[in-house]
Amino acid sequence: MNLKQELQQLNNRLDATRRKLDAAHERGDMAMIDKFSEESQALKKRIESVKKTQARQLDKQGNKVSSLAFKRPLTKEEQADMGKLKKSVRGLVVVHPMTALGREMGIKEVTGFAPKKF
Repeated sequence: MNLKQELQQLNNRLDATRRKLDAAHERGDMAMIDKFSEESQALKKRIESVKKTQARQLDKQGNKVSSLAFKRPLTKEEQADMGKLKKSVRGLVVVHPMTALGREMGIKEVTGFAPKKF
């Protein structure tokens, strides 16, 4: 399971635990309140761990892409025919500013990274 799916699953479990905790508070069931409070804390801890792992992987990928020798913004024509461009430029990595990697790198427009000038 990838990190995105695991994070979604953990958030769903945390939401369900919170609803059960609220119901236990309404009933005044101290045993269940303690149980769901502990489970909630454990899930929050695991979510933070997954988020840190995601950030670390994203940073690693950003450094790898940034280390490529050449970069330049792509024109609208190049963006329109991305398949042709990728076939003509070996090792091209295209980063869009709205993706997580693009936001991490601080890119403002669609940029191509490649080992050689293109």
